[in-house]
Amino acid sequence: MADCCSGCTPETGVSPRYRKALWIALVINAVMFAVEIVGASASGSVSLLADAVDFAGDAANYGISLAVLSMALAWRSRAALVKGACMAGFGLFVLGKTASAAYAGVPPEPLTMGAIAVAGLLANVTVALMLYAFRDGDANMRSVWLCSRNDALGNIAVMLAAAGVFGTGSAWPDLLVAVLMGGLALSSGVAVIRHARQELAQLAAAPVAAAPASLARIQIVQRPKQRSGGVA
Repeated sequence: MADCCSGCTPETGVSPRYRKALWIALVINAVMFAVEIVGASASGSVSLLADAVDFAGDAANYGISLAVLSMALAWRSRAALVKGACMAGFGLFVLGKTASAAYAGVPPEPLTMGAIAVAGLLANVTVALMLYAFRDGDANMRSVWLCSRNDALGNIAVMLAAAGVFGTGSAWPDLLVAVLMGGLALSSGVAVIRHARQELAQLAAAPVAAAPASLARIQIVQRPKQRSGGVA
């Protein structure tokens, strides 16, 4: 871990700064979920709706991270598996919602989209800066960093979509950004799952690798006893 206070390690210790950052991130994401749900409903924007659902998923992910923060690495890796599956599921949901909106063909209201996207960007940049120092930790910490990074990128994309809708009067900028956000969530979820599975595989292999060394130590201890018994 790149910035672990007081010599803590991912396996045995938890930085108080990291725990505090997660609590702040959870509150920010829960508040922004409510704001963006209202904004998406008022504007009819599918990309803003996608970002709102992402805020809800991230708030749940931060809660899971806090629940397993002091547990062993194996439990944190299992939690990362769940979070990776949620991120991938969110991506699939957004892609399906986008297909439905494309069939309807109704353009969203761009001014509401843009204003709420700016507020979301400020919130997500704050969270991303808080979590940046912890991005190189275990799979669980990495998944939290990816969530905050994706949110900030998503808000910038929604702002660009709002500008595109305003300039063209078409729904396609909104739909294209929603597709990008869904694809980013899907790819990030797969990356988190892969990292977590690697950690679990390494933990499962560690006892097997240690077993021969343990047997050798037992034999070394037993051999002098056998020789002394033969002399007697």
